[in-house]
Amino acid sequence: MAFVVASLLLWPAGTLPGSVHLGDAPDHPASAQKRGAVVTERPIKAGDLLHLTRAASVQFVSRPIVVRVIRHLVDRQTYHGWTWIEAYQLDVRGEAVAKRELFVWRKGLRWVAPGSTPVVRRPARGVSGARVRT
Repeated sequence: MAFVVASLLLWPAGTLPGSVHLGDAPDHPASAQKRGAVVTERPIKAGDLLHLTRAASVQFVSRPIVVRVIRHLVDRQTYHGWTWIEAYQLDVRGEAVAKRELFVWRKGLRWVAPGSTPVVRRPARGVSGARVRT
């Protein structure tokens, strides 16, 4: 253990073995620009409907939600690829139930076409509430 800690302290900064530098990562815009690719991201606009799942943030692993964007909070400093949005959380009828500020990964955002809001289903909790025909 002491050897590992000592070797990490002596290793040149930013070059840890097995580390990926942001500019060398295949999905990083800088590496795409090096390859000559045009990098375009869909802008987040007020009124956009987004389906947020675990791809957008770990907070949506067990319960994905649908939101309507109020505004994109571009003035906040974040990690590369992440952003803040202010949005209304929608229920299954498409009505706002809560106003939230959310920290999400841009590549995990899923835009929803108006009128085709995905139904966010909750897991079944048993059959005790089911109606039985006689």
